[in-house]
Amino acid sequence: MSASLAGNANRFVLFSVFFSARAYYPVLAILFIDLGLTLDQFVMLNLLWALTIFLFEVPSGALADTIGRRRLLIAASVLMIIEMLCLLFAPRDAGILLLVFCIINRICSGLSEACASGADEALAYDSLPEHQRAQTWDHLLAKVMRWRSLGYVVAMILGGLLYDARAVNLLLPEVWHIETTTAQRLPVILVLLQAVVCLFITLRMVEPPHATAASPLAHAFRLTLSTARWVLTNPKTLVVIVVGVLLDSIVRNFATITSSYYRLIELPEWSYGFLGAASGVLGWFVPGIAKRLNARFSMLGNLALIALLTLMGLLALVPAWPVYGLIPALLLMATMGLLSFTVSRVLHQEADSARRATVLSVKGLIFNLGYGLFSVGFASLLAVLPDSPEGIALRNALLWQIPFFVLLAGGLLVWAFYQLKPRQLKSR
Repeated sequence: MSASLAGNANRFVLFSVFFSARAYYPVLAILFIDLGLTLDQFVMLNLLWALTIFLFEVPSGALADTIGRRRLLIAASVLMIIEMLCLLFAPRDAGILLLVFCIINRICSGLSEACASGADEALAYDSLPEHQRAQTWDHLLAKVMRWRSLGYVVAMILGGLLYDARAVNLLLPEVWHIETTTAQRLPVILVLLQAVVCLFITLRMVEPPHATAASPLAHAFRLTLSTARWVLTNPKTLVVIVVGVLLDSIVRNFATITSSYYRLIELPEWSYGFLGAASGVLGWFVPGIAKRLNARFSMLGNLALIALLTLMGLLALVPAWPVYGLIPALLLMATMGLLSFTVSRVLHQEADSARRATVLSVKGLIFNLGYGLFSVGFASLLAVLPDSPEGIALRNALLWQIPFFVLLAGGLLVWAFYQLKPRQLKSR
């Protein structure tokens, strides 16, 4: 392995941190609303974002396997720069013009996510020494998850503080004090700088050797169909995807409504960014635990354990204990890390180099589809439940999702056991 190719591992870690840990995350919803959008418009924009990822997830993965992962990562970085420029220069309270800027932002964001999804891991994995690739990948995956968690901690704290003009002005001389509208653009400026760093990192990446097709687009289409068929007929990948999408969708849906849950358990709003940072700190320790669990137990054993932890967290959410309700919320955030490690490990071990990015994109498409469907169902449940007194609708919705999860998770785990039993597959 050449020295330049060996450097891809560290470049992958840096790219993952700067691409994923974005300072506007703790204020994303109010950022758009303060620009002049309504809450309904913001929800529709997020649907557009999810639809963009859904449509381009697998084609981008196939293109990554066909024309090169490095090119897709460069494209992801350029699109990230464009999406941040749209937010930075979006005119405040400008009606249709503002909406156009925000639509372009969401489309570019979805395209950027689709381009990066799978291509970064595939490039890093194929850059590792072939004779010890599986073992080395476990170490690298744990490393990137830890540093991503640390980046998330910094981003959550900085984003929340930079958005508040009062907090920024406390650190500045009086003559340098800034207006609220200026402070609200500061997290965007920070993420724009992160995007520039991502572009610099991806330009320095080296493409690992892999076969190329004479007709890239036609090959990408055939590769997409054949990979989807392979994922759904290989017992091990089928199980980890089907069980994984259930676990991911219910936990990720809760992750999107955490601020509403924090209000329900009577936490002050200024604490939300710090709580996001606390999740990042917790995420620093999860990869090491996940690595040991995956080394000791089978794939199905790990999925069953994650399902049990998820159920415990969901049950403990329902009472909505003031302050102490934070404990099950953090437990659910930890299960996301355990699941991500397990799914990634299995898919990388099963997929060959020629279709690795496409496999990861198929996984991303299915996971995003499952998340979207569950979110629609959860939102519909909230809409029909009475919300008097305030917060009772959310508490009842959290309660009603438990029997759904128990029945589906129990059935899928039994199905997975018989699916894997004939081959006695062990993930070690």
